[in-house]
Amino acid sequence: MTTKRICLGAAQITAHTLTLVTLLYSAVPVAAAEAEKEKIPWQEGPGTAKLESTAVLKLPAGYKFADGNITRRLLKAWGEPISGEELGLVRPDEGKWSVYFDFSPEGYVKDDDKDKLDADKLLKAIQKGNDRANQQRKKMGYAPLNIVGWEQKPNYDPATHNLEWAIRAESEGRPVLNYNTRLLGRRGVMEVVLVCQPDELSTILPTFKDLLTGFSYVQGENYAEYRPGDKVAKYGLAALVTGGAVAVAAKTGLLASLVLLLKKGWKAIVLGVAALLTAIKKLFSRGSSTTSA
Repeated sequence: MTTKRICLGAAQITAHTLTLVTLLYSAVPVAAAEAEKEKIPWQEGPGTAKLESTAVLKLPAGYKFADGNITRRLLKAWGEPISGEELGLVRPDEGKWSVYFDFSPEGYVKDDDKDKLDADKLLKAIQKGNDRANQQRKKMGYAPLNIVGWEQKPNYDPATHNLEWAIRAESEGRPVLNYNTRLLGRRGVMEVVLVCQPDELSTILPTFKDLLTGFSYVQGENYAEYRPGDKVAKYGLAALVTGGAVAVAAKTGLLASLVLLLKKGWKAIVLGVAALLTAIKKLFSRGSSTTSA
């Protein structure tokens, strides 16, 4: 059964997402999950889930966690490409939604543009990039993805260094809702993608945000622990948003491999620092036959 992520949040131009991760999950891959159920060594809450050596998540009772290796195994079983940057997956015991964690080690992202996040301009940039993507989809025989607008405009919290946004789109009459969260760290960005049914987002969102309060980078990896000489990303908050949107297109399940190309290609366009050809060589992203807009 092929996975289709529709609500999530993930995908991003920086290192993959749904890279990211953004995502078109028409439904959580229940059949595939059930088939794997007896084979998956889930970590049951309560407890502390380790996102490798980068961060930890307090896992409440009623939730289960799969580490990066298991997450990649599941994605492969669902027919989705993997980026190699998946750090884990969390699911509630009750409810058909999931949270994916990917880490993009592209360096310290400066938030100098936090007061310049023009939602209208960002949306236009996203739509422009999506128009290019639709041209490629058409050539490959895939249905177009149409971006409707913001479900939630980009919002950055300078105290927690968390960036959130959500884009609503549609494809062949199907609603596509991409909910993205980026947690800035010293050496990169944790890309968090919420995967759920679009009509369930308002109900799930408070629970999702409460779950993220248990997230923390390990000592030495926090955003505030940046030191001169550390690697600095070549883009800011705005590029995280525009890149994440392309991931949405990628994770619509309409194009798996193309998403990988477009996400990297879009990044090159937004940043203006690399040729598309070079970007293609470095394809890395959690493209998927499902996920965000």
